[in-house]
Amino acid sequence: MSEAAGLDRFLADARGRGIDVDVVPRPPARSLAEAADLLGIQPADIVKSLVVKHKDGSFLFALVPGDRQISWPKLRALLGVNKLSLPPADVAFEATGYPRGTITPLGSTTPWPVFADEAIAGRRISMGAGDHGHSAFLQADDLIAALNATTADISDPA
Repeated sequence: MSEAAGLDRFLADARGRGIDVDVVPRPPARSLAEAADLLGIQPADIVKSLVVKHKDGSFLFALVPGDRQISWPKLRALLGVNKLSLPPADVAFEATGYPRGTITPLGSTTPWPVFADEAIAGRRISMGAGDHGHSAFLQADDLIAALNATTADISDPA
């Protein structure tokens, strides 16, 4: 599957859900700080879309601000489970249709449940757009509502 197909899937899903998205080209970045600088935003405004494997073999998306990291204890407590993990890149690709670094819940080949860290609410954010050469800007609240995401404290300072 090509990255252009990933961007097309992302855009089609966003449109279908009524989410207003601005996609901009972005050169490769070596760090979160460099990516934020290229986009003219703060690192906290870049949202990481993490694919998390549930112990039952299913997956979920965790949306976490760039300047924070996923809190495994908080997410496990929220889900009432004792085991969650980040799958290898090939497994994440099979679960979403996106290569690591481009993953987003919008356009995922399977619509897994979404859990958004409460810190992203009420903000304009940037996130992956399904390929390595683009970033998307959108209102977090629109994304949360359109995906029926659960919003909770699921992160810790990085």
